[in-house]
Amino acid sequence: MKFLLTLFSFLAAHAAMAAKPNVLFIAVDDLRNDLGAYGVAHAKTPSLDAFAQTARVFSQHYVQVPTCGASRCALLRGRYPTVPAHVTNDAVAKTQKEWGAQSLPAVFRQNGYQTLAMGKISHYPGGLTGKDWMVGPEELPGAWDRCWVPKAPWTTAEGMMHGYANGVPRERGKSPPWQAFDGPDEAYPDAWVAAEAVSTLKALAKQDKPWFFGVGFFKPHLPFAAPKKWHDLHADNVPDPKPEVAAKPDWPAGWYDGGEFRGNYGHEAGRDPETDPEYARLMRQAYAGCISYMDAQVGRVLTALREAGLEENTIVVLWSDHGFLLGEHAIWGKHCLYERALKSPMMIRHPGLKSPGQTSAATVETVDLFPTLADLCGLPAPASLDGHSLRPQLEDPAAPSAKPAHGFWTANQRTLRTDRWRLSVDGKNGRIELFDYQTDPEETRNHAADNPDVVRELLAKLGEAKVK
Repeated sequence: MKFLLTLFSFLAAHAAMAAKPNVLFIAVDDLRNDLGAYGVAHAKTPSLDAFAQTARVFSQHYVQVPTCGASRCALLRGRYPTVPAHVTNDAVAKTQKEWGAQSLPAVFRQNGYQTLAMGKISHYPGGLTGKDWMVGPEELPGAWDRCWVPKAPWTTAEGMMHGYANGVPRERGKSPPWQAFDGPDEAYPDAWVAAEAVSTLKALAKQDKPWFFGVGFFKPHLPFAAPKKWHDLHADNVPDPKPEVAAKPDWPAGWYDGGEFRGNYGHEAGRDPETDPEYARLMRQAYAGCISYMDAQVGRVLTALREAGLEENTIVVLWSDHGFLLGEHAIWGKHCLYERALKSPMMIRHPGLKSPGQTSAATVETVDLFPTLADLCGLPAPASLDGHSLRPQLEDPAAPSAKPAHGFWTANQRTLRTDRWRLSVDGKNGRIELFDYQTDPEETRNHAADNPDVVRELLAKLGEAKVK
């Protein structure tokens, strides 16, 4: 009898574990909302557009910090930044001792999931922070059963992250900001990420233990480098922004000169997209080509999920860590608190999703993903999380916003996005910017002076989350 009771308990626990849904978390680097599923006419993204028809598309998703490492730190913590270290690219590595045991993957691991991270999920692809990102210390120790990058022509994780065709790494300050090599998809890193994800999914299909598998793609992050066929796909269809949209703000503003684009790459004969319209069009074309290339690789992964028979019990998330300005406000980059830096794609598909293919216009944030995934998988979420589960929006795409979205840049700059307004404040110099997306969706002027009551109301809400 004792043996039978033990066996019954084991089988019950095994059945409960097998019933839990898997999670395929696809992270994309520097992707603004330039997808067909988001209504962008020039986009050529058939794989993600097809996925959107099966998922809930969130059209008003905002990240917490417009830079790679800090945005991913907010994702993994499920919390707003509270100290200056949380808004740096080394945010995870610098602060994980305080919260790593309650991070998103750690909670899944503690509750019986196998946790895997391949490609760029946190800031360092492969999860190592030492020389060339190939040796320790680990960025987030104890959270992943395995964290790695695929074997590929690039000999280091850092070289892969900023890779040029056929294994060539970036030479900081000298390598060009774009490339279009006439070769196969495997000439660039994301095809290797896709191939590794496909083989991993085939292996996961043979096990009963539930899993959380993060797959991180590099494109369209700088350099804007992709096979020529994808670059040429956009030769004539990438529009320039209107002059008033591309103008540098003429009010006291959170403008910056795009240091990553200008400082980390060499530009032929001093070419600058702000003074050279043809060069600007070339950069926009190269960025669009990278998106189409990435889209094709994501398509391979989603196809493999279906062919492995895993679709019916797998939650799939497509998320980008922030957007990117391609000349809007005369900025080429993301390190600012404007709409196109903070807004990025997010789509969620889960078994039994109601009204798939419909879009939610609710204002949501990256910190909402942790509680949402815990909710959908029936796992306990840490009480300290700042986000809310998005189950209401998954059940009903018309469900309203639950709260505004908070954004952070440096220790001083803060922003709050409601359904209509964005308030941005620089605590160091007192600068205030207010944008009204109902009447001025392109942020062509500062509306603060005309709306003092709105400023006061949003300032009060802004104080609810702060970097100390």
